Amino acid sequence: MRRLRVLTGRHRTPSINRWLGFLLAFVAGAVNAGGFLVVHLYTSHMTGFVSMLADHLVLGNMTLVLGAIGALLAFVCGAATTAIIVNWSRQRGLHAGYALPLLLEAALLLLFGLVGATTLNRATPFAVPFTVLLLAFLMGLQNALVSKVSSSQIRTTHMTGVITDLGIELGKLVYWNRVGTPAPARVCANRARLSLFALLLAMFLAGGIVGALGFKYIGFVWVVPLAALLFVVSLPPLMRDVAGSGRWRALVLRLGRVLTMDARRH
Repeated sequence: MRRLRVLTGRHRTPSINRWLGFLLAFVAGAVNAGGFLVVHLYTSHMTGFVSMLADHLVLGNMTLVLGAIGALLAFVCGAATTAIIVNWSRQRGLHAGYALPLLLEAALLLLFGLVGATTLNRATPFAVPFTVLLLAFLMGLQNALVSKVSSSQIRTTHMTGVITDLGIELGKLVYWNRVGTPAPARVCANRARLSLFALLLAMFLAGGIVGALGFKYIGFVWVVPLAALLFVVSLPPLMRDVAGSGRWRALVLRLGRVLTMDARRH
């Protein structure tokens, strides 16, 4: 519970970043795999959308070109939104700079879960349903957040880089150093990074399984617990900012005076 309270705080440590990465890898896996059952696209897979854009631009299929452009723009807008929120909060000395993007993600996930396909599957100018744009925006928002808090060391919405780094560390682990090789020249695996990438991959996979099962047997509403979890981890630093603001204290004092005067009258 203590880790949950500090996951989105202003003060960062490698341990806190890892735990936040594991949590968000699970969320990304769940949203990505579950969303595939709804829109038949992996909305965090921007490499695939860039390839789709190139392929269908050559083939002349402008409908799919527009769809790819829409998903790419939505992902970029999500990442840009995180950058704006974090930098705006940092300039004002707020504790909730990293919590606010997650709070926005939680609100949009809640909307996604409660409204469902009936409303969100409406057509857009990009020839893909609004659901695709919403999910791509969420993945961009989340990926940018983890990238900023970890100085681009952790990714949670796609596993290509994670699996590549995992393979590199495994290669180092099994590398046979010749007898007599001096210590500075020895090839050694970074076991901390190896466990980090393995756990990120495991959490993404676990989230994907849960997400697919949730959409298959429960429907859209299954994402409500995910939204609630993101609310829980994002609220502590936000409440700290609210409690420490001068306007909040003035409001509390004013309310206290009103209540005291009302008590004296009666």
